[in-house]
Amino acid sequence: MRIALAAAAAVVAVNIWTGAPLLALWVGSQFAGASGLSMTAVFIVIAVLTATVIVLVRILARISAAYDRVTGYVGPRTPAPWLRSMRAERVEHEARRRQFNAVERVVVISVAVCAVAFNVWFFFFAGSPLPD
Repeated sequence: MRIALAAAAAVVAVNIWTGAPLLALWVGSQFAGASGLSMTAVFIVIAVLTATVIVLVRILARISAAYDRVTGYVGPRTPAPWLRSMRAERVEHEARRRQFNAVERVVVISVAVCAVAFNVWFFFFAGSPLPD
C-alpha cells in the first residue's frame, strides 16, 4: 500500500508540472480565434491552470495524509504561533524535528528533476531567440 501511495504521489507531482500546463494550454487553444491569441484565451489558460494545480495539490495532500495513516505516523501537536511561549523555543524546535515521509520525498525529487530537465532543455535544446 505504501508503494502504491508513493507511486500515486509521483504521478500527481509530475502532473502538476506537466499535465496541468498542457491541459490549460489545450483548453485555452479551444477558445483562441482564427486570428490568433485573444485575452479571453489567456484568461482561460490562467483560470484552468490555477484550478487544475489547486485540485492536484489537494489530491497530493490527501495522498500524504493517507500515507501517514498507513505508516502510523502521528505528528507532533503544534499550537498556533501566537499561543506558544517564547521561553526555550529554540530547544523545543530542535527537539521536534520531523522526518520527511515518502510522499514528501517524491514531491521534492519531482521538483528537482523538473528543474534539471528545464535547465537542460533551455541551455541545450531551446535555441537562441535572437536572429542569426
